[in-house]
Amino acid sequence: MRQEAVFAPMSVLALWTGCMVFMVGVSRVRAVKAGRVRRGAFRLGESPEVPDDVMVWNRNLMNLLEMPLLFYVVSIAFYVTHQVTPRVVTLAWVYLALRLAHSLVHVTSNRILVRLTSYAASNVVLLTLWIRFISRVV
Repeated sequence: MRQEAVFAPMSVLALWTGCMVFMVGVSRVRAVKAGRVRRGAFRLGESPEVPDDVMVWNRNLMNLLEMPLLFYVVSIAFYVTHQVTPRVVTLAWVYLALRLAHSLVHVTSNRILVRLTSYAASNVVLLTLWIRFISRVV
């Protein structure tokens, strides 16, 4: 197995996060142009006057910058220590799929139970990756 294989799911998640950065900007510009919110409402990021359908994009982006940081770290740690295995890569792809599911549900239907399930499952996968790493290296 090529050690670099772990970078594929990492890269997809990074690109998805970039798309969410773009969508935050698009949703804010649209809201201001439509007169739904004044431009100054974003001065500190969000404010009570920002509509939920605009705020959700920023909240989703924040989610993609929280727990996934630990995914990036453990993936790089596996690579640096030459511990990338097919199992690790499979878990990384599963993590990616669950995070994409969480993100898509969040910005579309926002069905809480579905979103929570994908979020919790992704955290179990992430914990599994960390336990696997610790057991192999420490």
